[in-house]
Parts: sequence; C-alpha cells; structure tokens
Amino acid sequence: MKVAALQMVSGPDIAANLACARTLLEQAAQAGAELAALPEYFNGMGLDERDKLAHAEAFGDGPVQQFLARAARELSLWIVGGTLPLASPEADRVHNSSLAFDPDGRCVARYDKIHLFRLDNGSEQFDEARTVAAGHQPAHFDLRARDGHAWRVGLSVCYDLRFPELYRQHARAGCDLLLVPSAFTHTTGQAHWEVLLRARAIENLACVLAPAQGGLHANGRRTWGHSLAVDAWGELLAQRAEDGAGLVLAQLDAARVQSARARLPALAHRVL
Repeated sequence: MKVAALQMVSGPDIAANLACARTLLEQAAQAGAELAALPEYFNGMGLDERDKLAHAEAFGDGPVQQFLARAARELSLWIVGGTLPLASPEADRVHNSSLAFDPDGRCVARYDKIHLFRLDNGSEQFDEARTVAAGHQPAHFDLRARDGHAWRVGLSVCYDLRFPELYRQHARAGCDLLLVPSAFTHTTGQAHWEVLLRARAIENLACVLAPAQGGLHANGRRTWGHSLAVDAWGELLAQRAEDGAGLVLAQLDAARVQSARARLPALAHRVL
C-alpha cells in the first residue's frame, strides 16, 4: 500500500492552510497513495496559542471537517486529518483531535490527544494544557487496501510519541500501522524525532507514518519537519530532508510486517 505523509508550515490563515493541504492531497492521490496523513494543527497555527479556541468545531460538523470529507470523497483517499480543534466540555479548552475519513467521506475514527506537551528550556516555553483538554482513550480504524489486505491503523499525536505504553496498547489491539501527525519543535525534533519513531516501529513490529509541521511559522515558532515513514523492522523508508510544504511517499509491505513478526515474535513474549 502506498502512503503519503504531508508536511506543512501552517499559519493563522485557515483558508490558505486548507488550500495548501488540498494541493498536497491531490499530489498524493496522483502519485497513487491510498492513505494520506496531514500534520498536527494542519488547519492553523495561530499567532497566540488561544487562537485555536475561536476555531473549534463541534464534532461531526464544521468547515474543516467538511473539507476533509470532501477531499477524501473527491480524491478516493483515506485521509487522516492531522489534528484540528474540536469543542470540549470546558469552555476555555479544546480537544486536539485527529480524524480519519474513508474514501466515501465518512469519519471512521476520532482520537483526542492524550499526552499534552510542556517544555521550558529557558528560551522556549510551551504548555499545551492551558488551551487543550486531554483525551483518555486510544483509537484505531481498519483500512482495506486495494490489494485486499486489511491494515489496522493506530492513531496518536506528536507528544504521545514519548509514551510507549500507548503504542503497546495499539499493538495489543492488532495495529500494524501507527500514525504520528506532529508539530515537533526544532529543538526536540533535532534531538529525538527519528530515534523515537524508529523505536516505536521496532518495539511494536509495526510500520510508522509521521507527517509533520516543518519550518518557521508566523508566530515565530520553528518546527522540525522531517516527515517520514518507517517499516516494521525500523528501516527508514522515506524522509523529507528540507523545510517547507511537501510530501513523503512510501510503499508499505504487509508481507514484510508479517515476516518480521514471525521471525522475531516479541509481541508474543510480553510478560508485563
């Protein structure tokens, strides 16, 4: 199955962000991808962290969800919409949510980011919990590829990557593809991005697809980018080296996943 990780440098102009996303989705479809995944906050990274509150949508309706459903339907793509802000019961917070759409434009899965990023290294300060309400449940969906293989796809977002227990739950649920839409900071991405993604692939004997924000944003934040795909043996299949919008294409081999799990049945050796 051919998949695409879409890289963006989203800003505060939602219409411009969606236009960029649509162009990348069209490129993915033209290249033969069956699944295209957008990065975290693909629809907008505001000038202030509270800007996302004004753009929150009710689950099931809203312009960004309509955009994703329409693109999936018109391009005959499975699309995972990175993340977008969805309304939460708390008036001053939103959920940072990843939504999956099938080629008929139906939303087949929703995942609300569980682990909320916080960093203070003296020069950079982030605290996602100020504007985001944490999710509580893992989520996955089943995707039948054109060759007939049924992939089980586990959802996660960015900072979740540092918590392997979430991915082990996905492995226990039978997931063989893990998605990690992200907006890693340049600082943490440079240090840990690739090694963490390859580790999650290796320890769960699952493919990993990680679309990312990558570049300098209007709010002054610099994200790491390097969107990539990794196979179940931890081999780097494709990676975007440069900043800016673009896509990474990779061919995932279900037989190679099954072979890796047969050669090294570590998932069957779990004790804890």
